[in-house]
Amino acid sequence: MNDIRPKIEIFKPFGQAFELTNKILFQPFDLKKWLVIGFAAFLSGHLAGIGPNFPSPFGNFESHRSTQNIIPSHLEQWKPWLVVAVVGLGLLFLAFVIVLTWLKARGNFIFTDCIVRNRAAIAEPWREYRKEGNSYFLFLLAIMFAAMLLAGLILASAFGLGWLKQSAWETGSTAFIGLIVFLFVVWSLIVILVSIATYFMVPVMYRKRCGPVQAFRDVALLIMHHAGSFFLFCLFGIVLMVAALMIGAIVTCATCCLAALPYVGTVILLPVFVCLRAFTLGFLRQFGPDYDVWTSVMPPEFVPILSNALPASPSIPPAPNLPSEPPPPGV
Repeated sequence: MNDIRPKIEIFKPFGQAFELTNKILFQPFDLKKWLVIGFAAFLSGHLAGIGPNFPSPFGNFESHRSTQNIIPSHLEQWKPWLVVAVVGLGLLFLAFVIVLTWLKARGNFIFTDCIVRNRAAIAEPWREYRKEGNSYFLFLLAIMFAAMLLAGLILASAFGLGWLKQSAWETGSTAFIGLIVFLFVVWSLIVILVSIATYFMVPVMYRKRCGPVQAFRDVALLIMHHAGSFFLFCLFGIVLMVAALMIGAIVTCATCCLAALPYVGTVILLPVFVCLRAFTLGFLRQFGPDYDVWTSVMPPEFVPILSNALPASPSIPPAPNLPSEPPPPGV
């Protein structure tokens, strides 16, 4: 049997995602549904329209650095506790990041379920996809620490090589800089590839109800076999992200920074987030039923939109009309 590769498109899934967004959020318009799906999008990491710009305490650090009395005299006795305070704040920040990562991992499945089934639900998908969400969180945590460890090894190698070449810096500076650039490029490519793979893992785990390792392997093989299609998806995705940032900035200015508030901005810009997620699901389902999140569950109102999304199966020619055999004698 001939191996027929599916025709992967970019603009058609985006058009279908636009229609799905219109169907989910505007036909009919339901404020309660907006608020619930907006909370699901909020849990999945869409915190606001644009990232809020918090004032930094380090803005005037250089101006105060030249002064003699940075710390008042009556606070000198607390200087030994400064290291303890810094370590404690660092641990609190790390715990905060871990909790946010866990909520994002669980929220991704909830937000995906809201779009797939066209429903506003939090508790049901939270319970139904608890196993997948928790395993996806542990996988993200392992990836995060592995990336930090790899970056640390690269920096340690760079400093070690720099210390060894310190005596011969004039002759080895070019090679040293080239090695640093090469290591940085390799690390960046690894991070980008892993990020793309983890981005598509949630639909695969949602569809197959599998673990993160199997989902990562399936997505990695899919990217290897269809590198050109995923490259075009990333390019178009960059354009969509720039457009989304511009829309977020415009809406934030138009609402007097109201859209910059967590959850409030998510609800205001919910059509953008739903369209982007539906575009990802529509692009991935072109690779076959194993990657189609609507295979087993498809709302009736989605059928006219998604009926022609998958590539058509190769047609089987009809059997030739053979002359019927004469009946046996005596019948």
